[in-house]
Amino acid sequence: MRLDKFICKSTELTKPQAIAMIEGGKVNVNRDAVTIVSTQVHENNQVTLNGSLLTLRAFRYLIINKPSNTICSNIDEAYPSLFNCITEGNNAELHVAGRLDADTTGLVLITDDGRWSYNIITPSKQCEKVYRVGLRKPITEDAVEKFAVGVQLQGEPQLTRPAKLDIISSQEVLLTITEGKFHQVKRMFSAIGNKVVSLHREQIGAIKLDVNEGEWRYLTEEEVNSFR
Repeated sequence: MRLDKFICKSTELTKPQAIAMIEGGKVNVNRDAVTIVSTQVHENNQVTLNGSLLTLRAFRYLIINKPSNTICSNIDEAYPSLFNCITEGNNAELHVAGRLDADTTGLVLITDDGRWSYNIITPSKQCEKVYRVGLRKPITEDAVEKFAVGVQLQGEPQLTRPAKLDIISSQEVLLTITEGKFHQVKRMFSAIGNKVVSLHREQIGAIKLDVNEGEWRYLTEEEVNSFR
């Protein structure tokens, strides 16, 4: 973790204030004065500010049911921020582990632990995400096989990773993928000549959506550890 972030996560200082303290020679790491804000520090390092030992606040792990027409950003833009639903302090420290489009609803995981979220969003970790997809046209019989092999997205040099398609009805399916390319689900169905009309994420890894739209809760210790 960068030293300036460490200061922010162990005090009430803002990032500009933390930078000023570091550059002003007020911060020591393992008893040595450090004035470079990007210095990497770890939990076992002793970091002091004006002689006082600092301790990191515990990381936070949340699940939220994202409403439609909200964005996975910490600030409002063309649409309101998802974080408006969260009654938590220091929301600026939080980030989304796997974004959804503005019109997509469902399960979003939120944390301030970058190493934890890396295990969710990095394709090599093979973390499964399950989406309920509504389609404009009936699904074709060969779609299951096509998705199992991988489909060619427009502008992409390689096929998508193998995906699992479960047909619920002629125009509703469950899709399980292990990567998160830009607009991937919509582009996958476009690649086989169909169009997504509704998209809802139901599950990430072992965690299933269990809160109402716009509501959130903290993850249990077991849920958090499922991504370690």
